[in-house]
Amino acid sequence: MAKRTQAPSVEVRLLREGIIESKHIVQAVLCDERGRVLSVAGNAETATFARSALKPFQALAVTSTGTLERYNLNDKDLAIICSSHDGSIEHVRQVFNILWRADIDPTALQCPIPAGKRSSLEYNCSGKHAGMLAVCQQCNWSVANYLERKHPVQQLVLNKVSELLRMPAAEFISAHDDCGVPTYLMQLCQIATLYARLADGNSLDMERIVRAINHHPVMLAGEGKFDTELMRSAPGELISKSGAEGLQCISRLGEGMGLVIKVIDGAKRAKYAVAIHLLTQLGWITPSTAQALEEKFMTLAQYKRLEVVGELSML
Repeated sequence: MAKRTQAPSVEVRLLREGIIESKHIVQAVLCDERGRVLSVAGNAETATFARSALKPFQALAVTSTGTLERYNLNDKDLAIICSSHDGSIEHVRQVFNILWRADIDPTALQCPIPAGKRSSLEYNCSGKHAGMLAVCQQCNWSVANYLERKHPVQQLVLNKVSELLRMPAAEFISAHDDCGVPTYLMQLCQIATLYARLADGNSLDMERIVRAINHHPVMLAGEGKFDTELMRSAPGELISKSGAEGLQCISRLGEGMGLVIKVIDGAKRAKYAVAIHLLTQLGWITPSTAQALEEKFMTLAQYKRLEVVGELSML
């Protein structure tokens, strides 16, 4: 008999002075590094694009090719490569540093220019793009077409993800992310497994990525952003990475567990509320940390706040 992979979903309610105004349905999965589903809310096999949650694993192209060493890139550079940053001066300078060290002109970036901004360096995915360009420079690959699915740097990323999930690369369904880089359709349990493997300490490359993010949480997102604030609240214990369309991923370091959250309607506000709720249920954050995060991310205004109903079910 096949193992059950479904349980009731979690519901996030927007309360206006205590009265329900709207609701979000949310699914969540907790996996270990072997890919076993430990607990679930919703359906562990729901498929979604990994979006920016894939960035720590796309960074394996940088750590595995000698690119860091060749261009003398440091942990701060590696953290911005994994980031969805907010385009601050500090972030832009760090992305520029990667390109400068690898002798790449910033015009080689093929990510969009954000609305109201002047440069692709300010786009939230520019660190990832800079990392990929540095790999191309290191490996003598073309920088002109690095976004193409068949480009060696994208094939390298795909093969790294394929190895981690023990799944043939040819079976992955891809589409272009908003920034132009290929992203992949995965089941929630597969994304959770990736984050469990990020946390298990069995890969030197992923250990380096974890160290970089841990040491520089502001580089990963920005001041006041959920990922940065959560990791600051539990230093050395959690890796947190947001993805678009209501995706949130969290690794429990040293224990080889990965949690993925997916808001069905893609709402950003709901994923943060569920993350705080489930991390409290799991005992991954303290009650005082949960309270501080709730005040910041669940109290939306004077008269409205979010409430989470439901929990992870053990399988």
